[in-house]
Amino acid sequence: MTSNNHTSVSIDLGDRSYSIQIGTQLLDDSQTFSQLPKANSAYVVSNTTVAPLYADRLVRALAGVYKSVHLVALPDGEEFKTWQVLNQIFDALLSNGADRKTVLFALGGGVVGDMTGFAAASFMRGIPFVQVPTTLLSQVDSSVGGKTGINHPLGKNMVGAFYQPLLVVCDLDTLKTLPDRELSAGLAEVIKYGPIADGSFLDWIEQNLPLLLARDGTALAHAVKRSCEIKAWVVGQDEREAGLRAILNFGHTFGHAIEAGLGYGEWLHGEAVGCGMVMAAHLSQRLGLVDAAYVQRLTSLIHNARLPVVGPILDANDNAGRYLELMRMDKKSEAGEIRFVVLDGIAKAKMLGAPDSMVREVVDSCCNPLL
Repeated sequence: MTSNNHTSVSIDLGDRSYSIQIGTQLLDDSQTFSQLPKANSAYVVSNTTVAPLYADRLVRALAGVYKSVHLVALPDGEEFKTWQVLNQIFDALLSNGADRKTVLFALGGGVVGDMTGFAAASFMRGIPFVQVPTTLLSQVDSSVGGKTGINHPLGKNMVGAFYQPLLVVCDLDTLKTLPDRELSAGLAEVIKYGPIADGSFLDWIEQNLPLLLARDGTALAHAVKRSCEIKAWVVGQDEREAGLRAILNFGHTFGHAIEAGLGYGEWLHGEAVGCGMVMAAHLSQRLGLVDAAYVQRLTSLIHNARLPVVGPILDANDNAGRYLELMRMDKKSEAGEIRFVVLDGIAKAKMLGAPDSMVREVVDSCCNPLL
């Protein structure tokens, strides 16, 4: 469905189906939220960076729908994706008498979305929530599909739940205030969809990368819409990651190791994923699934998106060993064997194991001891 200033993508999950609204001037319009279930109260969960920019606007829009609207502003950063900070949401809900019909609104990036969704899944064993993503990364990836959770010191997103939102509202106007580094981090997740699912989209990204980096509205609208369409197609077939959905984690096994090894927040999630895609592409080549030219093509695109393509040193004595140790804690590991999303030719991906010796070669070739 398309109108003058917005389009929508449907995610088909039977009685848990919902729409992803994409466009401009959506945040301020109470009509955007008018079809949600009736409730006395709503809670806008945001962070200390996003709340001063957009919370008042969303609260005003929701005031036309709910009797009372509360704001919960969490500290900003991946390092705050913890039990302690999650409890701030529960504290607010309990102290203000929230009930089973109370609706949570996640206003922010992936961290806010994941934590709000997990709070919604857990509070009274499940209350409704809405995703209002304000970063490119969250608009194209984390707000869609119902993955929620928090980090543990030993692993990223290891504590959480599958819990679908009622609605996703991607107001492209919020990308205007996004720092350049965050924009590039979001482009990592946009780029991901090309090599795993859509070769023509990969071509389009290469051709339009300068426009995306310049925040051209038409280019960003297409990137968000196509990314959401691909993710909706995958999640619609495999909601709980029993098989196909795992391809959405291309680059993430290496990337999560980088995030955990450096300390959450040192690299942005999208930066780690960008570098992780380079490493996963090299592994795919060593497995004989793609050629060196394709690996170089992806590496150049990721570099041109202003993302790191050389991995950090996590252990001066045994860097590859440290990567392996961290990757064994990944959710996709099975019986201690690390499972990687690898490229299986152009615009196809699959899950495979790989010998430790081969993974060591990849890490050693993709990491720079000078970093």
